[in-house]
This record gives sequence, C-alpha cells and structure tokens, in this order.
Amino acid sequence: MIDSQVLAFAGIAFVLTITPGADTMIVIKNVLAYGRKSGFFTVLGVCSGLLIHATLSGLGLSIILVQSATVFEAVKLLGAAYLIYLGARSVWGIWQTAETHDTLDADLPSTAARSDRQAFREGILTNILNPKVAVFYLAFLPQFIAPGDPVLIKSILLACIHFTFGVMWLSGVTLAINIVRNALTRPRTRAYLEAVSGIVLIGLGIRLALERR
Repeated sequence: MIDSQVLAFAGIAFVLTITPGADTMIVIKNVLAYGRKSGFFTVLGVCSGLLIHATLSGLGLSIILVQSATVFEAVKLLGAAYLIYLGARSVWGIWQTAETHDTLDADLPSTAARSDRQAFREGILTNILNPKVAVFYLAFLPQFIAPGDPVLIKSILLACIHFTFGVMWLSGVTLAINIVRNALTRPRTRAYLEAVSGIVLIGLGIRLALERR
C-alpha cells in the first residue's frame, strides 16, 4: 500500500522545487559562465544539500538552529554573505574582462575542469547555508512521519523524493539555459547575462540578510 504521507509530501515538495530561488539562480549563473556540465555539477551540489538537511533534521541537530536565535542569525548572515560574494565575483569578473571578452571562448575549455568542482561546492554551500531550508526540514518533515516510523530513515526517504524532483527540475533548467547560451553567438552577450545573474544573486543575498526570523 502506498504511504499517503509520502504522496502528500511529494506533491508539496514538487511545488517547492519549481519555485525559483537562490538554488535556481546559482545553476543559471554557472551554466551561463561554464556551460552544461558545470550546471549539472551545481545541480548535484544543490540537491546533495537537501540530504544533509534531512540527516541533521532526523538526528535532531537542526533544532539548535530553531531554538537559538544567535545560531540562526549567524547561519543566515553567512549564507547571505556567500550569495553576495558569488554574485559580486561574477559581476566583477565580467567587469574586468569587458575589454577582451570577445576572445574568451578560447579560454572556456581550460577553466571547465576547475569549474566542475567549484560548481558542486557552490551548489551545496548555497543550499546548506540557507537556514530557511533547515527550518523547513525540521518543522515540515515531522508532519509526514507517523508515530513508530524510524525518524532518520523516513527523513532521508522524504529527502530523496525532494532530491529526485530537484535533480529533474534543475537539470531541465540547465538544459534550457544551455540552449539559450549556445544560441548566443557573441560572448559579450553571454557575459551580460552572467552579470545579470550575479546581480540577482546579490539581491537574494541582501534579501536573506534582511529577512526576519
């Protein structure tokens, strides 16, 4: 018999997955900057963060974040600073190379190998440094865990559903943005779009920093 709680969680997780946010924007930025492969590594990093949140929630460690205003604020500001850093670095990189960007296509293959590891790291840090995700998992997952269920195992199962939706949706975003990227034959135009994605990341970071608990 199919667990109705799992089905209910799957429906809500799908809606949350397709709602744009910092995770989506970091994927778009890396696809524009480095291409499809880097986008997939970013997706893997973002979705791996969900499993970490679920594990911490299942072990009860996320409750520290909920009960301690100081810890919550520290994680929130750290996550906001990281988003602002990523966005500012992207914009600054475009600014520095604005005069010679028409020749940057030749440099992309040599930076791709480096960007794969960096893309994964950016994806996972963007996710795990978002305290709202941790609070969501701690407050939301228990509603779909029945008395007597193994908490950690059920938490990871639900997170795997969220992980699967995330991989599918963000991979689709990666492919779509990569098509747009390939259609833009002028590197300068790609650079402008990358700069816009950086500015959006900065905006998301500022919004996160200013949000109240």
